[in-house]
Amino acid sequence: MINPYNKVKDRFTALEELLGIVEENDADTLASFRQEAEEIRKIIDELEFKCILGGEADRCDAIVSINAGAGGTESCDWVSMLLRMYLQWAWKRSFSSEVIDELPGEEAGIKNTTFIIKGEYAYGYLKSEIGVHRLVRISPFDSNKRRHTSFASVDVIPEIEDNIKIDINESDLKVDTYRSSGAGGQHVNVTDSAVRITHLPTGIVVQCQKERSQHKNKATAMKVLRAKLYEEERQKRDESLMRKYSDKKKIEWGSQIRSYVLHPYKMVKDHRTDEETSSAEKVLDGDIERFVAAYLKKIAAEK
Repeated sequence: MINPYNKVKDRFTALEELLGIVEENDADTLASFRQEAEEIRKIIDELEFKCILGGEADRCDAIVSINAGAGGTESCDWVSMLLRMYLQWAWKRSFSSEVIDELPGEEAGIKNTTFIIKGEYAYGYLKSEIGVHRLVRISPFDSNKRRHTSFASVDVIPEIEDNIKIDINESDLKVDTYRSSGAGGQHVNVTDSAVRITHLPTGIVVQCQKERSQHKNKATAMKVLRAKLYEEERQKRDESLMRKYSDKKKIEWGSQIRSYVLHPYKMVKDHRTDEETSSAEKVLDGDIERFVAAYLKKIAAEK
């Protein structure tokens, strides 16, 4: 952390010295200084985040699950919108992403999906997204153009490193194979390559169907199972997390952590921090940094 600090300090000192000699009417130079100051501010914000993100798993990749709640087809469509939002966020940060399981809705959208976002501090950032997300809009599925409210829950766990030992007995596992529901026509994925694993002692169920190889799907599912078992043990050691999860709310009205309103006005508001913006489209395009930052700073201040 010292080296990045010295680098940004040197840039700030150089900028400060140049400001002392530049002419006030030199608009081009002043504009470049403003740009440099903005870049320095962004670097400082990143360094501040890395100081806040000091948890044992914060540096890990993130395994994200989104589930549709109350609202039927509307909520399934909302899940697909949230999936796109997080994938766009990952892309803008140059993180990689991989959807490992997806259950389509009966009419449209997605009932539930699980995906992995790989990048430094991916879990540390995305743990701020855990909870119920609420959408208010004019329904594209309603011929009468009425306003609808939809809900979806987001859960995030760290993808643990291979050097963290998690003991899993094969006798505790129930492994089922089934036919993948991949796109591409009736002759695609004709073998039972998808894998579902149930951990009998805990009841945890994981599945993967993204690969045509049953072996690869099982390996990915085992990776997710290890992460879930690790997270369960971590929660047992952390009483505050245990209280949070034992009081988990239903995916419905009144339990949301964030609201996304597209009608009759546009606003996204986080109810934990009161952070809000009228740029709803930008948020849905992956611009969630302000909400992540506000939440992490709030949690850090409360410690």
